Amino acid sequence: MDKTPEEQKIEKEISQYQNRQKILLNKKRTEEHRARTHRLIGCGAILEAVFPAVVGMEGGEVEAFLIAFSRLPGSAELAGKAPKHEVAE
Repeated sequence: MDKTPEEQKIEKEISQYQNRQKILLNKKRTEEHRARTHRLIGCGAILEAVFPAVVGMEGGEVEAFLIAFSRLPGSAELAGKAPKHEVAE
């Protein structure tokens, strides 16, 4: 059964809106990825500035260092006093 020109037009518009939605979702995902990358790079730079020894460490070593550091007396209280920032989702 052939579709009327009106039906074809509507289907074309639906397809265009679906494509626009895909483009916008991809753009949102890309922006979120860039923001996360920027945040992680900034945190890494601060970590290296405060603890220069981590520059030569591998990821697992940095993790072990931070875990050990977090277990020092008073670290939990200091972390609890740190200003809280909302993370955009």
